[in-house]
Amino acid sequence: QVQLVESGGGLVQAGGSLRLSCAGSGRTFSTSAIAWFRQAPGKERIFVSFITWNGVPSYAVSVKGRFTISRDNAKNTVYLQMNNLEPEDTAVYYCAARAYNGGGYTSPLGYDYWGQGTQVTVSS
Repeated sequence: QVQLVESGGGLVQAGGSLRLSCAGSGRTFSTSAIAWFRQAPGKERIFVSFITWNGVPSYAVSVKGRFTISRDNAKNTVYLQMNNLEPEDTAVYYCAARAYNGGGYTSPLGYDYWGQGTQVTVSS
């Protein structure tokens, strides 16, 4: 069992930065793959970024070069550093965990555990 709690969301102007945190609990967090998804009002939940248990990252094309995912297994925390934010980044951001560290990580269907989400709003 893994429990996830996101934090760090807020309101920021376009071009600004935020750092989201996903704090996990449970014995298997450090061996779990963690992903960030986001969901804008009226839209489906979409993939943002992914990190394996040993720190190998992947990104959606829309955020590559602007967002950086990282993890500190000693603190059971995964971070999403978001720079040069755009109004299109406005959404509720969710972190998710799964035991499998391989492919197929862009679909939300493959994840076993989810946090409650944190709102990110980027004003123009």
